[in-house]
Amino acid sequence: MQQEKKYEWGEGVFTLLSWFKKDKVKNARVLVAGAGALGNEVVKDLALFGVGHIYVVDFDQIEISNLTRSVLFREEDAYNHSYKAEIVAKRAMEINPQIKVTPIVGNLFSEVGFGLYRAVDVIIGCLDSRMARYLLNRLCMRAGKTWIDGSIENLTGAVKVYTPGINCYECGLSREEFNIIMLRTGCADVVRAQTSAGRVATTPISASIIGAMQVQEAMKIIHLDSENSAQFKTLQGKMLRYEGMTNSMNIYKFSSWKKKCPAHEQWQDIMDGKELSAIMTIKDVLKYLKSLLDVKTLEINMLNNKFIDKIVSDKPEKEFNVMIPESKLDEYINSNAELRKLSYRTIFHKSFFENIDSNFPYKDLTLQQIGIPLFDVIQVSTEKGLYYVELTGDAKLFL
Repeated sequence: MQQEKKYEWGEGVFTLLSWFKKDKVKNARVLVAGAGALGNEVVKDLALFGVGHIYVVDFDQIEISNLTRSVLFREEDAYNHSYKAEIVAKRAMEINPQIKVTPIVGNLFSEVGFGLYRAVDVIIGCLDSRMARYLLNRLCMRAGKTWIDGSIENLTGAVKVYTPGINCYECGLSREEFNIIMLRTGCADVVRAQTSAGRVATTPISASIIGAMQVQEAMKIIHLDSENSAQFKTLQGKMLRYEGMTNSMNIYKFSSWKKKCPAHEQWQDIMDGKELSAIMTIKDVLKYLKSLLDVKTLEINMLNNKFIDKIVSDKPEKEFNVMIPESKLDEYINSNAELRKLSYRTIFHKSFFENIDSNFPYKDLTLQQIGIPLFDVIQVSTEKGLYYVELTGDAKLFL
């Protein structure tokens, strides 16, 4: 039986490109936020280029309606209610077995560790709401990373590249857009079950064009510090708009950077918590942090996710013990028949913890159980000041 010949992906093809650096691409890490029509195209193209490690984040399941514009989904995926991120990862590695694609089924803001944002070379946004873009922008600015936003509707689409110091999504929001986002974030002590957003009509053509342009920009960002990077120009601080109805494509200056924008906060001097993991109990984490930071008192600040121990309905007045992160609350309400029925005619008030210290009553729970994801960076307040500590013990699960 003839032995299968070994080969290296892209050898003799991409290596003919004057700007292409094989090792840079092979060692690159790219985070893709969203695994719908755009996400399918983006991950497919990244796989074809041979990008070494791709992370795909999405919490949605595949529906029949997704099949018309999502090249990596199949009919059985919809019937099986498979998660988009998992199927995209599986099919991308079938295209290119020499890469690694890690699916993350969850919310990009509360269930993706900040350590991962710091570790990747570039982030590609394939999102369908202002709220998701607002949250992703804050994380990218905090990590000092460039992110590439794509949007499609009907036969049109746009690509925008946001880089700290050049362009910020939040800075470019109108007052009306910002107010809509603030309304969505809501009041801290009240929650209602939210209705699903309506679908936007798109085509596989606009998805493939915009997704391809996003990947092209990502490849440029990956190569920016190489000696051949002067050969190309990026869309940093610009917007590319494609109009399929008239076959026109234009590039506009799209740069907005306001001095006092709260999104520009960057976390620096982050400490490695080499033995810290999100699967450790609160009790063990507090003990470890006191030793690491040499402090007597501290509290972990729950910035992205509060821990809800109970909710109380208005009419009838009734208390429910839930013991879950805030990000899971809507899902929990929808899965509970009594709570789902109440949600249509009452307000739920939340009893929650924003900070975790030695007085926290559930210290046998893990960080992950209270809403801190694997490979996150936690903000710790102490008598000596503020510290940022990475859960570096989780890094081996992702890198």
